[in-house]
Amino acid sequence: MKKITLFWMRRDLRLDDNTGLFYACQNEENVLPLFIFDTDILEELEDKKDGRVAFIHHQLQKLQEELKAQGSSLLIKTGKPMAIFEQLVEEYPITAVYTNRDYEPYAISRDKEVDKFLHERKIDFLDFKDQIIYEKNEILNESGDFYKVYTPYKNAWLKKFKANAPALLEPNLKQLHQTAPFDFPTLRELGFIETDIAIPPLEINKPIIRNYDETRDFPAQDKTSHLGIHLRFGTISVRKLALEADKLNETYLSELIWREFFMMILFHNPHVVTESFKKKYDNIPWRNDEEEFEKWCEGNTGYPIVDAGMRELNATGHMHNRVRMITASFLTKHLLIDWRWGEAYFAKKLLDYELASNNGNWQWAAGTGTDAQPYFRIFNPASQVKKFDKDLNYIKKWVKEFGTDQYPAPMVDHKKARERALETYKSALDK
Repeated sequence: MKKITLFWMRRDLRLDDNTGLFYACQNEENVLPLFIFDTDILEELEDKKDGRVAFIHHQLQKLQEELKAQGSSLLIKTGKPMAIFEQLVEEYPITAVYTNRDYEPYAISRDKEVDKFLHERKIDFLDFKDQIIYEKNEILNESGDFYKVYTPYKNAWLKKFKANAPALLEPNLKQLHQTAPFDFPTLRELGFIETDIAIPPLEINKPIIRNYDETRDFPAQDKTSHLGIHLRFGTISVRKLALEADKLNETYLSELIWREFFMMILFHNPHVVTESFKKKYDNIPWRNDEEEFEKWCEGNTGYPIVDAGMRELNATGHMHNRVRMITASFLTKHLLIDWRWGEAYFAKKLLDYELASNNGNWQWAAGTGTDAQPYFRIFNPASQVKKFDKDLNYIKKWVKEFGTDQYPAPMVDHKKARERALETYKSALDK
């Protein structure tokens, strides 16, 4: 059998402008794309109707069609990555494995293990930057350390980007391994079933991005790009999107920079997965009332903007960006429930869930993260409604019983809850 090179796809489910695939096709021949349904990840998903698994499965089917047109195929395996590679080196004469880097703690340890295993068998393991524009140590402050505050990071990011914008790479697909299509597992064979949640289409909506700074805060208008899931799984190239955003709207581009800022923070501070970025905030005595948490999850708090957001999330796997901040602030400040509880709930429900951004935004809301603002920023849900949903269109869409006897009274008084939060935070931080 001819020697082959594997291209291991993970968060880069596309053929165009795919860095690792580009270099595999440039440096090698007989390149076989591989995707592993990682059971270490799948077994943690309680909901067997998980929209993200269905999304990945659909995208792999599209890739399979594109590869078939090139006379090639996607090789799909299910299991633990190390066990899969142990099988693959027995089945194929592999010379190298190419992939794109992932920066989450689990992914880093997984890749180290696979790299060591392949290295012992004299098989090259080559990884590339693909899911972000600037990674790890590419944006550092003057003392050579990572930035702890967003604005100076953003300024340095923009300076670098404007001076030398990234190029788009088109892989030479003629170097793909020529083969009949491999078996393609069904969702049921993976232990999942189809979801009734609609997946946002892959589309760069230029009018929405062009007016993003003016419309993004009004949930009833729904003027966000809905590209989160596509960025999360790499069905869109971040370089392509950033180049478009640079031409269309700097506020939208700054959202992409926030994403990279949080990835950089996670890479340099893996402790944030389970602990506060600012360690002293681990002293906060959270109330963690389970009944109150349940009401928040279900959207029955008696605060209509909070309830609308939670019901939108539960029904669609999406929540408007402004409302994410309001619901997170309410949980951590009004109810004094640990941000980790809210983060874990969002991780279960959000189609566009991405560890670094979810963690970073929850810690921002709780005041425990990198944000320069102290802990006393507490959103007033009523004033947020007046500012961003004054005609109550968003609330009425999601909270059908709003304004009737069936709608619950507020579970806490805003003024008292605010005072309690300030007192609790202050006493914990003064210790």
